[in-house]
Amino acid sequence: MGFLWSLIIGGVIGWLAGLVMGRDIPGGIIGNIIAGFIGAWLGSLILGNWGPVIGNFYFVPALIGAILLVFIVSLIMGSMQRNR
Repeated sequence: MGFLWSLIIGGVIGWLAGLVMGRDIPGGIIGNIIAGFIGAWLGSLILGNWGPVIGNFYFVPALIGAILLVFIVSLIMGSMQRNR
């Protein structure tokens, strides 16, 4: 049950990051879950472990990391589309 809860919270974090940035992560729900997990990892590397813990994620660093990830992915995807 803990793994399922982590998947749900990871998806919500990825979805919120997409809403904040006004851009969508490619891959739909799976992309949001991946963005949430990678964002949580990236955020904890940069900001450490602080804030409320929800579903084994430190929510604030995870959200900030996911926003950063969405920004980087959107830059890469935008530059790939301009080169075509």
